[in-house]
Amino acid sequence: MDSLITVSQFLLSLSILIVLHELGHFLPAKWFKTRVEKFYLFFDFAPFNSLWKTKKGETEYGIGWLPLGGYVKISGMVDESMDTESLKEPPKPWEFRAKPAWQRLIIMVGGVTVNFLLGFFIFAMMLWGFGKAYIPTSELKYGLAMDSVLIRQGFQNGDNIVKLGDQPFTRLDPAQFIEALVLNEVHEVTVIRDGREQVLTLPADVAKRITGQQVPKAMLMSPRIPFVVEEVLPGNPADKAGIKVGDQVISFNGEPAPYFDQFSLAAQKNKGKPITLGVLRGGDTIQVGMTMTDEGLIGVRTKGDYFKEERVKYSLLEALPAGVGMGVNFLNNQLKAFGQMFKGNIPVKENIGSLISIG
Repeated sequence: MDSLITVSQFLLSLSILIVLHELGHFLPAKWFKTRVEKFYLFFDFAPFNSLWKTKKGETEYGIGWLPLGGYVKISGMVDESMDTESLKEPPKPWEFRAKPAWQRLIIMVGGVTVNFLLGFFIFAMMLWGFGKAYIPTSELKYGLAMDSVLIRQGFQNGDNIVKLGDQPFTRLDPAQFIEALVLNEVHEVTVIRDGREQVLTLPADVAKRITGQQVPKAMLMSPRIPFVVEEVLPGNPADKAGIKVGDQVISFNGEPAPYFDQFSLAAQKNKGKPITLGVLRGGDTIQVGMTMTDEGLIGVRTKGDYFKEERVKYSLLEALPAGVGMGVNFLNNQLKAFGQMFKGNIPVKENIGSLISIG
């Protein structure tokens, strides 16, 4: 049933996108009195007929059987379905080829234009409905847990990023970080490390090193938190070993591990193995032994309310221009990314998929 619902939602979303895209061609064609022979959601070519169709005026409206797109068939537009013999005849007034160049251009780019406008509209509605949540970097009292790809570039777990080049980094926003290092070629990052400000000079090919690893941007960095148990799941290794709510893990097999990222890294290396955790409980430190699951888990949930999330709210009038700004920035970043690929600064094979969107 879940699969059926997922497929249905996908087809509905796809249908809306297709209809809006094709309307971008259909409406200007009608406006310029160009004959539209067909307007179809999905394809209707052989060996099967359309699932539904009706004719109104000179246009046949229908739903095809193959859900891979849709189309409008405009009289006089040269394509593989046009009778080449008709090209020898003078164009009829209602044909596409009889229209001025500026009208033909508007009809041709109408679909893409609608896609762009729809993207801006979606961004705006997201801002209006949900706002924009973020964690101020000033809230990160334990710094950041860094992915290994960043550690190899000179970052350390516990660093708190405060500046990218000469631009302040006041919100935990991995997208801003990626944009600066990969698209804008920033090579100096200022961090707070051990209470002191320090400038890191990154390698010249840092963009290629980061993008070549295929690490989701949200996983590059995350808030660093202590490992305090908030819930023990019954029947799991931690429950059987006597771990209690409020326990704080401070070591793993004798090695210091007061933060959750340290525990996670050690856990992945000890899947299915016996381990010993140093646990702080009520001012006392105790040693607790257990065997990890084959997935590297012990069966607890951790406390996570160590920082305050803030949210920017938008009225409808504020969301509309902000949504356009987000859309323009997105398009600008795509162009920058293609430019970086062209220059060889980021690998094409690993990143081309992230740059393709519905057009």
